[in-house]
Parts: sequence; structure tokens; C-alpha cells
Amino acid sequence: MMNLANALITHKRISTTLAKAKALRGYVEPLITKSKNDTTHSRRLVFSQLQSKEAVTELFREVAPKIAERPGGYTRIIKTGFRSGDSAEMCMIELVDFNEIYTTESKPEAKKTRRSRRGTGTAAPKTETKAAPKAESAPIVEDAVEVKDAVEESKDEESKAPETESKADSEEKKEDDK
Repeated sequence: MMNLANALITHKRISTTLAKAKALRGYVEPLITKSKNDTTHSRRLVFSQLQSKEAVTELFREVAPKIAERPGGYTRIIKTGFRSGDSAEMCMIELVDFNEIYTTESKPEAKKTRRSRRGTGTAAPKTETKAAPKAESAPIVEDAVEVKDAVEESKDEESKAPETESKADSEEKKEDDK
């Protein structure tokens, strides 16, 4: 356990089997708790367990200040699967406050609007939109109106053209019938 504890304290994260990680947690967490009180007596107690000056120095200088406010639970065990040789369950054990992924301070999130389910479902969240300058939006609207007028005119012409042909055809048929 001493070598695993030294490796965990110096590297902050190690990969081992699940059984060893659970046993290591019970060995390391009391040492970390003792490191919160930086006295000669607590250093000697921790050194008697670790037998490594470098690990003790690392524990008291870097680890203890970061976990000073934490009441316990200094390690995290993450299961990583099974070892290919003997199918032993593998995991990573790490010191909680030294993981950059979980401990990064997130940016303050934008204020979210709440949606009510009581309405008919047509109510959308209120969001402020900046109005575009009128000079830019006017030509687009005019172009759209012109296109719309052109489409309507072409539809009118198409609808008139078949009517005139059908009238001419019907007149011819009437003359032929007579």
C-alpha cells in the first residue's frame, strides 16, 4: 500500500485494479486528513506510513492546501473496464481536487427563460432581438414585394391564357356543331 500511496500522491492519478484502489482509498484518506494540520507530529505520523520524504513534502505543500476545506472524500475511483490478460476489473484512482475536467470553474451561464406548460404551446420564450437598420431592410422588402407582384402577374396571365383558349375552342365547337 505504501508504494501505491506514494505514486498517488506524487502523480495525482494512477491506474490499478479495483480491489487495490478500494484498499488504497482506506489507506490514503486518513493520511490526507492528517496533512491538513501541518505540525511536526503530523508530518512524522504521515512519514511513518509513506517512508518517502518527497511524497510527504508533496502532500503537505500541494495537496493539503487544496483540500483544506473538504470534509472528506479526497479520492475518486473511476472504472475503466477489464484487463485483457486476466479480466481483472481496472480503474483509475485520483485525487478529487486535482482533476482539471471536473474542477474547472464554469463560466456564468446566460440567464435562461422558463417556459410554461400551462399555455397552448404557442408562447415562445421572450428574447430581445436587435432591429436591423431601416435603410438595410427597406430594399429587401421592396425586392420581395416586386418578386411577389411578378409571380402574381405571371399566375394571372397563365390563368387567363387557358380561359381564352378554352373560349376559342368552345366557339369553334359550336360553329362545327351548327
